[in-house]
Amino acid sequence: MGLDARPRAIALMGPTASGKSAYAIALARRLDGEIVSVDSALVYRGLDIGAAKPTREEQAQAPHHLIDLREPWQPYSAAEFAGDARAAIDGIVARGRLPILAGGTGLYFRALLEGLAEMPEADAALRASITAEAEVDGWAALHAELARVDPAAAARIHATDAQRIQRALEVYRLSGRPISDWQRDAAGPRPPLRVLKLALAPPRRKDLHARIETRFDAMLAAGFLDEVRTLRALPELRVHPRPLDLPALRAVGYRQAWEHLDGATSAAEFRERAIAATRQLAKRQFTWLRGELDARWFDPAMQRDALDGAVDGFLGVTAPTAHGAAQNAGVPRS
Repeated sequence: MGLDARPRAIALMGPTASGKSAYAIALARRLDGEIVSVDSALVYRGLDIGAAKPTREEQAQAPHHLIDLREPWQPYSAAEFAGDARAAIDGIVARGRLPILAGGTGLYFRALLEGLAEMPEADAALRASITAEAEVDGWAALHAELARVDPAAAARIHATDAQRIQRALEVYRLSGRPISDWQRDAAGPRPPLRVLKLALAPPRRKDLHARIETRFDAMLAAGFLDEVRTLRALPELRVHPRPLDLPALRAVGYRQAWEHLDGATSAAEFRERAIAATRQLAKRQFTWLRGELDARWFDPAMQRDALDGAVDGFLGVTAPTAHGAAQNAGVPRS
């Protein structure tokens, strides 16, 4: 068999607060790479502190793509992301540089690397009907309905994830077929790349929880609530009938901050709820990552040499055994 001549790319996957962005920048600087963000919050302008968006100084250290593509009231789909990411990757490869895909949005990774199923298009009237049902019965009740018609989807979707519950029920009601069935038939153009998947996470969940708490307190100190006040003052959001239904404002932390500024919670309650929501996000990300059977697991804070060795071995920069322990570090424990 001939050698695989496809361009190579590195995929840095992982839960929130696991160190993906910092390592992506270091890798891009060391290996002449460019970073493609795979994060559904970073596409929105104005979501900076709370979304842990790389700062201007950090973005100046290495080229970044797919950041600040939309206003917070504008839609952006996984299919749009896949097309934009492919275009960005093509440009990076044409420049002779290394594409580094970094983020924690599993749906975006799947859309890009595996393709999406051709499922029914959105139906505005049906979506409005489902939203009206949720206002009466609550999203938990609709999640229970989803569990009856599509247990596989309900197991992946949190009971408070209104956007995904709505879409799953919409697809089922339009087609009579569970969305999980459609997703198993995923198809579409895939980038002609050899991809090394690296799952970045600490081995112990409690260590990640500590990082989440420390980072959120740093966000508060950096002015996160002022950032949300600025968003609330935008004319397009002030007149929106349901701003918290927008995908941008469903990003972890923003909904909790918005409700706090509405007077619904105390400062302590807001902090507790935001950290809890971030931990729940990390739990869902771990569930997705464990399905990536070809990913290799490392803690970038404690296994940097092994992580660098895995990258160098894949790229042929050094002998794969140069760093000794550059083998699979194992899936993190709960």
